[in-house]
Amino acid sequence: MQINASQLYFILEHTPAEQNIMLVGKHGIGKSRILEDFFAGRGEKVVTLFLGQMSDPGDLIGLPHLDEAAGRTDFMLPYWFPKDGKPVVLFLDELNRARPEVLQTVMDLTLNRKLAGKSLPVGSRIISAVNGGNEYQLTELDPALVSRFNIYEFAPSVEDWLNWARSASIDSRIISFISSNPEYLDSDSASLDSENAGLTPSPDRRSWERTSKIISSFEVLDSDLLSLVAGIIGMQAAGLFFRFINDNSLPSAKSLLCEGEKKNLNLLENLSLPKLCLVNESLFHFIEGASWTSDKSLEKSRIAENLEAYFDFITEKLPKEVSAHFISLCSAKKTPETLNFITENRPSLYRKLLASVSDL
Repeated sequence: MQINASQLYFILEHTPAEQNIMLVGKHGIGKSRILEDFFAGRGEKVVTLFLGQMSDPGDLIGLPHLDEAAGRTDFMLPYWFPKDGKPVVLFLDELNRARPEVLQTVMDLTLNRKLAGKSLPVGSRIISAVNGGNEYQLTELDPALVSRFNIYEFAPSVEDWLNWARSASIDSRIISFISSNPEYLDSDSASLDSENAGLTPSPDRRSWERTSKIISSFEVLDSDLLSLVAGIIGMQAAGLFFRFINDNSLPSAKSLLCEGEKKNLNLLENLSLPKLCLVNESLFHFIEGASWTSDKSLEKSRIAENLEAYFDFITEKLPKEVSAHFISLCSAKKTPETLNFITENRPSLYRKLLASVSDL
């Protein structure tokens, strides 16, 4: 069963704690992030164990020691085992990279919620993640172990990531690039140079996040920065990304909304329709991301005023398709934060949008 991010949230919400979940998918697609965010929002602790890094069962169940009073050998609790009696979400990452002897320990854990005779607190959950594909070095899982999980192939959509990227304040240039080139969000391992397979950087959701943290402090993406970014997402993706940003020469969302100078609007008249649509989208990404709210020098009223001035300009000066595209972006489903921003801070613009919809 293949699921996207919203379906995963539904599954996490409605699966009983005593039923185990297994997520199958590529690396770097956000499995652990979604789990941590979801359960943190419910006040539940997530304990992540990388089973592929464990050399023997003792790394999971703890080390044996002599209980002299009882005259027997017992196991010391591992560092992660909850001592407060509160349930935990145990995330077993890299399950199919674990050594066979570690997997034998997992058998009892998934069936009885016990490790070396010690029970997890009532209400604890067990969720595992495995990689699927011939490009990974994997351990074959015992069918008896697999049968103890509800299994889902996790394949988050590009729109899932774009929605997350806006809320996480990922650099708007990356969001615009992925919106236009969704095939570069996740790499196709089959396309890698066979001589350097496994050593060639390639784009995925993690690498784009790392790229964002680096380029966010650079207004201009130059050749020196290209070399740096190529080591994160690969030369092919980096080259296309830099050409996309530099060749478009688009006015930034910040210049249009925060500076609001007439010269910035005049730049729009020489752009093609696809580029104008990118400008529209960049404005919505900017407001949706809400990173600007931490800058006390930026006022909501000024941004709202400039957004209305932008809409007036494209309505009066540019082809009708540009304003129609702008209106199509105003959706409670697609851009809820922007729609709320307009209704709360610029009712006059909201009325214009409603009037324009009726004229389309």
